[in-house]
Amino acid sequence: MTSRPPVATRSRPAARVLLLLGAVGLGVAALGAAERRGCQFLGWEHFDQWSREPVSGRAAWTRTSPPVVADLDWNEAVLSWNAETPPGTGLQFEIRRLAPPPQTGWYHLGHWAAAPTPSCPRESVPGQRDNHGAVHTDTLVLSAPARSAQIRVTFTGGPDGAKPRLKFLGLSLRDNRLTPAPLPPNRTAWGRELAVPERTQVIYPEGVSAWCSPTSLTMLLAFWAAELNRPELILEVPDVARAVNDPQWPGTGNWSFNVAFAGSLPGLRAYVTRLSDVAELEDWVAAGVPVAVSVSYNLLRGQPRDRDDGHLVVVRGFTPEGAVVVNDPGTGREIRRVFPREALARAWAVSGRTVYLVHPERHPRPADRFGHW
Repeated sequence: MTSRPPVATRSRPAARVLLLLGAVGLGVAALGAAERRGCQFLGWEHFDQWSREPVSGRAAWTRTSPPVVADLDWNEAVLSWNAETPPGTGLQFEIRRLAPPPQTGWYHLGHWAAAPTPSCPRESVPGQRDNHGAVHTDTLVLSAPARSAQIRVTFTGGPDGAKPRLKFLGLSLRDNRLTPAPLPPNRTAWGRELAVPERTQVIYPEGVSAWCSPTSLTMLLAFWAAELNRPELILEVPDVARAVNDPQWPGTGNWSFNVAFAGSLPGLRAYVTRLSDVAELEDWVAAGVPVAVSVSYNLLRGQPRDRDDGHLVVVRGFTPEGAVVVNDPGTGREIRRVFPREALARAWAVSGRTVYLVHPERHPRPADRFGHW
């Protein structure tokens, strides 16, 4: 299980300052709240100008962002990151609401280590709930909308002097009260289908109901293995499942951990974001990039959503008529499946239209009309 259901002004000066502090993907920073269509994505590649403080008694230090001012009033936040964590090192990610008041305490959005140890675990932090919000594994849900926030990252070094390196940090913000109007389809993607290798989770006894996320990730990585002639990106599903496992989930459905693993591989950028319409999936397919999407499996198949049946599938293309072509890891046969775009849109909305975007770091991205990537 991977999906969890959801439990307008001009840009401010502080948002523009982020351009000088390592922020990327802010080419549409002047959009108003309505033009954001309920979502905004911010990303950083450099952190030298974030404030640095040592952690007393430990080989550790923090980097804290300046205020991050959004263009919309948001009440959900997901952090994702790409990092190198040599053995014995790790990272911890936190976020807090700054404005409007009241300012909250820090919410933990994950401990990350490629090779977890007791001092550097890889796990989410359960039990975080107060009057201002709650953390659902990888997603902060606030009880009242925010406009600005702050991020803090704790770096823990190893006993041999090794240090973790943060390559990229992404912040996906969403106003879950808003239902965006449909967009016109991007018909240039109709009739285009990417050669995404097919993988299934059902051949692994322990992963029949829980490995859709790492299985979808292996499909994305195998696609890029062929595109880039990098056979080392062809990975076995059990290996990826172990690399993204969150013992506090428990399982392999932590969105942030899945992209963190993919983004730890040399030359790849991977992050979680929220989109607003199937047309934006068409934008990515037209740009030659398959996308993993988090859906309600029952709704996707035209069945009543009578339980929490979160699932990941990979959008690989569109038929000439605009239906969605996916690789579905939840079946052992006919992994390539075609669904009506209305069914995909309805099932995808349950997760807040969450996607994994995985591509080479400098791969050309489609035009970002709304600031969603």
